[in-house]
Amino acid sequence: MAVPPLRALVAAGFDVALVITRVDKRRGRGSQLMPSPVKAAALDLGLPVSHSVDDAVDAGADLGVVVAFGQLIKPHVLDALPMVNLHFSLLPRWRGAAPVERALLAGDSETGVCLMQLEEGLDTGPVYRCEVVPIEETTTAADLRRTLVDLGTRLLVDELRVGLDRPHPQVGEPVYAAKLRADELQIDWAKSPSDIDRLVRLGGAWTTLHSRRLRIVAADLMEPAAAVTNELRGDRVGGLRLVTVQPEGRSPMPFDAFARGAHLADVEALGANDVTSVGS
Repeated sequence: MAVPPLRALVAAGFDVALVITRVDKRRGRGSQLMPSPVKAAALDLGLPVSHSVDDAVDAGADLGVVVAFGQLIKPHVLDALPMVNLHFSLLPRWRGAAPVERALLAGDSETGVCLMQLEEGLDTGPVYRCEVVPIEETTTAADLRRTLVDLGTRLLVDELRVGLDRPHPQVGEPVYAAKLRADELQIDWAKSPSDIDRLVRLGGAWTTLHSRRLRIVAADLMEPAAAVTNELRGDRVGGLRLVTVQPEGRSPMPFDAFARGAHLADVEALGANDVTSVGS
């Protein structure tokens, strides 16, 4: 989410003195270290890169721009360099690590993006400007991220071009967006079809079938008020129609193709058995 704003700042003619991002990580089964997408973009743009926030102090910059950084900036850095943060929610609702995911799971009808002044607290700083984005009944988290990044990138560049005005304090009851836990992606079939539909639209929702993990990639919400059940009949379970699934160890596929290969009974119980393997 931080790559488009970085590229846009450079394209708009801003002098980016330093890019700070996380350290390289090992990916896959090999031992090769892979840079973050931000680092890869910065190197492509010919920009210097650091993995230490403290290096911002002596970078010679006038302003720091923080996007999806994932950690608090220490006070001595903020004292040396004023910073703004592009945050993907309508503050003070959904301060914290997972604002997009929490807005979708909560069934919010709208969210947005705010440019705020960074301070020591967790997303507590005053706000320069916010833009609102509706969340439709079929909006996925991936859809929402793309929309918010596009809108936020334009907001950031526009505000920096004209010069930052005095920010205004956040107004409203703070709500915190805790980082999503892995266990929250397991479907609880005792919940309503609408709740399960939102979890599927979040991405990564899974259940079990015949003691093996089955990821529900896409589903249609047919009957929001349908009876709560884990019984799969054809392609229906409760008020949902399964569209795309990913069996354990395989690629995503249309549910019809999966059902033919799995030789499903007329009625199957989802999530009824313990998981014997945890492969993707």
